[in-house]
Amino acid sequence: MEKLSTSSLGSNPETSPGVNVHSKMYIPSLDGMRTLAFLIVFAYHAGLRNLAPAGFGVTVFFFLSGYLITTLLRREYDRYQTVNFKLFYLRRILRIWPSFYLVLGLGAGLTVLGLLKGQVDLPPFLAQCLQYSNYYRVFVNENGVTVGSWVCWSLAVEEHFYFLFPLLYVTLRQLRVSSRRQMLIFWGLCLAVLLWRCVLTYGFGASFDRAYYGTDTRLDSILFGCALAVNGNPMLDAQHYSNKVWKYFFLPAGLMLILFSFIYRSPDFKQTFSFTMQGIGLYPIFITAIRFPNWGLFAVLNFKWMRFVGILSYSLYLVHDTVILAVEMYLPQLHKVLQAGISLLISFGLAYVIYQFIELPIGHLRKKFSRA
Repeated sequence: MEKLSTSSLGSNPETSPGVNVHSKMYIPSLDGMRTLAFLIVFAYHAGLRNLAPAGFGVTVFFFLSGYLITTLLRREYDRYQTVNFKLFYLRRILRIWPSFYLVLGLGAGLTVLGLLKGQVDLPPFLAQCLQYSNYYRVFVNENGVTVGSWVCWSLAVEEHFYFLFPLLYVTLRQLRVSSRRQMLIFWGLCLAVLLWRCVLTYGFGASFDRAYYGTDTRLDSILFGCALAVNGNPMLDAQHYSNKVWKYFFLPAGLMLILFSFIYRSPDFKQTFSFTMQGIGLYPIFITAIRFPNWGLFAVLNFKWMRFVGILSYSLYLVHDTVILAVEMYLPQLHKVLQAGISLLISFGLAYVIYQFIELPIGHLRKKFSRA
C-alpha cells in the first residue's frame, strides 16, 4: 500500500525541458485511485467476498506505491545526481511507523483487556512489530494477534521491497543505464517473479497464501509501478501515441486484462498469472488517469470527497478490518449491510483523528527531510 502523498510530487517543480505539465502540479486522480482501492478492500472484508476482489485493491496500492516512490527517487537523482538514503529511510519511518504502531498497540491493548476477540501471543505480535508478519502468516499461522490486524502483511512486503530497491535504482543510474533499459530490467524482474510463482505452484504445489503473501512472490506488483515511473512516466515524460490510441485502444486492452483476471477462476491461475495480468493492465489505467483526469469516468477520481478519502486511505486501511470485526462482535443482531455502514463511519472517524493528530503534524516534519 502506497504511503507517500501525491501532493508531494508538486512541491519542487521539474525544470527539465520537454517535461509533461503534470509534473508541476498535484494529481488528484491518484488520491481517487487510492479511494477505489480502499473501497474494494473494505467491501471484501465487510462481506462482499464474491463481488469485491480485495487482492486487486492491494495490487493497486502496490502499483501506486512503486510508481510514486520511484518518481520521487528519479526527481531527486535528476536534481542532485544522487539519492540521500538516510533521508529516504527517515521519511519512510516517519510516514509508516507512527500510525502503524499506534493502531497495532491500541488493538493489542483492547484485546488483552477483552474488549476485542482473540488473544495476543508474543511471537506473532513481534512478527507484526518487526515487519515479517507476511511470512509468519504463511509458515506458522494467523492466530494470536488482534482481530483484523493481519492486513499489515502488505506493509511488510513494502518495507522489505524499499529496504533494497533504492540501492538498485541508484546503482542503475550511476552505471548510466538508460531509462528504457531500466524499465526492461524491472520488467525482467517481474517476469522472474512470475516464473518463481509458477515453480512454487506447479512444481511444489504451494498454497495460495504462499503466493499471495510472500514478498518474493508479490514484489512484481510494486515493480510494475516502478517501471512506469522510469520510462514513459505520464508526470515527467513526453507522451507517445495519440490521445485516441491511449483512450480507445490501450485503456480498453488494460481493462480487459484485469477483467479476465477476475473471471477466470482457476486456483493455479489466480496465484500465478493473475497478478501479472493485473500489473500490466494497470499501466494504461494509470497513464489515462494522470494524462486525461477529466475524461469520462476518470473525472470521478477528482471529486473532492474521493480525494479526501484517498488522503485518509492509509489510516483507513490500518483500522477498517478490526472495526468491521468489532462491530460484528458487539452488534451481531444487525443486518450485514447496516454493520458495514456503521463500520465505515467508525473507520472514517478513527482515520480522521489519526490524520489530524498523527499524520498531519508528522507530515510537516517529514517535509523538512525532503530533497526532491
